[in-house]
Amino acid sequence: MRFGKRVIMDLHLKNLFGRFQEQFGSGPGLGPGSSACLMKVEGVSPNFIKSIYKGSAALYRTEPWKRLRPWHLFGIRVGKDSDWSGKKQPFPCVQFIGGDGGDVGFYMFRSESDAKKMTGPRETIRVPNVELLRVSYEPEALMFPSNKRMIKSLSLEASGTDRFPVIDVARCMSSGELRFRNPTLEELRFVYAFMRAISLVHPLLQEDKDGAPKWSRMMYFETFIETVDVQWPPEMAKGHDLVAVTVSHPPGQAYEEKASSTASSTPTKYAEPPREEVFVDVRVNSNGVLRQCTLCEKEVHGDQSQCCAQCRAVVYCSSLCQKQHWKETHKSMCGLYKAMMEREEELAMKIFLFPCSADQPCKWLESLGIHQKGMWRRKCGCYAHCPLGLLPVKGGLWDSWGGLDDEEYPRDSPFHNHVRDGISSPILLSGWSEYYNLRSLPLSSPVADILSHPFTVYYILTALNISSKNLLLKGKEVILHYLGPEGELDWMPAFAEIGHLLNGSGNIHIVMVGPEVPTNLSGTTSGISSRVRVNLVRGNYQDEATYLPSPHIIVALNCGLESYSAWGGALELIKSRGVPAFFTEQSEILCANAKQVLRGAGLHITHPVTPNPFRSPVKTHCLSNNLPSYSNGFVLGVNT
Repeated sequence: MRFGKRVIMDLHLKNLFGRFQEQFGSGPGLGPGSSACLMKVEGVSPNFIKSIYKGSAALYRTEPWKRLRPWHLFGIRVGKDSDWSGKKQPFPCVQFIGGDGGDVGFYMFRSESDAKKMTGPRETIRVPNVELLRVSYEPEALMFPSNKRMIKSLSLEASGTDRFPVIDVARCMSSGELRFRNPTLEELRFVYAFMRAISLVHPLLQEDKDGAPKWSRMMYFETFIETVDVQWPPEMAKGHDLVAVTVSHPPGQAYEEKASSTASSTPTKYAEPPREEVFVDVRVNSNGVLRQCTLCEKEVHGDQSQCCAQCRAVVYCSSLCQKQHWKETHKSMCGLYKAMMEREEELAMKIFLFPCSADQPCKWLESLGIHQKGMWRRKCGCYAHCPLGLLPVKGGLWDSWGGLDDEEYPRDSPFHNHVRDGISSPILLSGWSEYYNLRSLPLSSPVADILSHPFTVYYILTALNISSKNLLLKGKEVILHYLGPEGELDWMPAFAEIGHLLNGSGNIHIVMVGPEVPTNLSGTTSGISSRVRVNLVRGNYQDEATYLPSPHIIVALNCGLESYSAWGGALELIKSRGVPAFFTEQSEILCANAKQVLRGAGLHITHPVTPNPFRSPVKTHCLSNNLPSYSNGFVLGVNT
């Protein structure tokens, strides 16, 4: 009888404690939250609240609390200090709480010193007159009515099954009492940028087993710093779509400290050990297209291949290859791939009306009526037998654009109404929408796919590099070394459009250097417009550079840095000259590899990875993975 009563009492206490823990939190958190509701923030729009909850859910899915504890402090910089009131970053130090139990979330502090004061061995310490911003994930059932109404009325995205972020700013008073307030709009922008950035980079933390004390049970990580570009929601862009966000661990790291790092010392992605469901048979839907196993490179029909169930990014011919690849490589990259796959919709160019996927380029070109015509012949393999730069040309701009209707391709004419106060200056474009509008092109026109190359060059010259932009504004000539041209050798009519964008100001001399330049074209000059001329030179850049005019800037588009052993000498030359250089890659993962190669060569990355607003809208996938790729999709720069 006594035993039965004791069991009943134990169950009662367990349930009671469980309810208490759900209501008031536990572990390192500060306890119950305030009644903060984002609808009460001055100037906030419903769309931005939706974006915050979407970013919060994306972070929650990456489960940082599996490894991160309050003593793992992160430094955070969003843009420049001048972007924020008081010319100071609002909350530059962050910790994750709840990994050892209790409510999960993260705290953002005014300084690293404040974070250390409040980080105790078992729980967060209340320190008088220290203010911090809190984001905690609470079950919907325990939220205040005002937050519940906001979630329901705006159909906000949940984090996990039924949890939603609650954001407030807390301050401990001298009496020990906690006071709460709603965050400001500026603080919410800062939180949003942090959530988007940390969800991409925290999986890259590499455990430092050698640096940790042998007696410690704490997990230590290698010194880490990474910069990613976050896209502001449209309602918050204010003319600037992207902001560079730098995350470091521990706080206070700087890129100069990593100048001597090598590719092998760069932190690699960590992932939890595989669960049973990692190896379930997930089929790839690719309409019978031949795919290639990531591990053994065996070709297999898409409907017979399978992919990783967690990230759904890599393709395999069998579960045996999948398991082996997990042990060898994929375990360290799965989380990063998953984060990139989740950005697929964010990166998609939704303005265009034509089909924006070309895993089968011949079929895509046929659907547009331009297959094996004009410059489009370099967009599939049907003319691979013809050397680059030597496609037969019948003549005329209409034929070059494959016989598109007159209103579907840019005419060889200047832009009108772009002279201010009698002074002409280069037309600075923000993206494809603006260009199509200026040229009165329908969004069904596919010309952006070829114009991506010349417009990426123009974007780098006028938006990313100040010195070349100033030269053009002064009406002077910019000399640009263009490394590794391939299809561009047959797209010269498209490069003529740069001359019209210069709008009567400045000149551009492009020197295209690469082993793919045909011998009989090497040394020739093409005056493709009155303001743009192109020299073609066959050979490796490091061998030919001595004989070329000194450049103001160097560009390599879709360069594939990790694939070319010949890049070593070119990078050494770029480093010794100190000339600003920009590289583009098709996907974020290729950019990550390129960054390792560049840093390994001792080059200082000064322009972080950025989605290119003039990337090709045509999305493709690698034969061995599902990661979306775009020609000139992402750009990064050195020595800028």
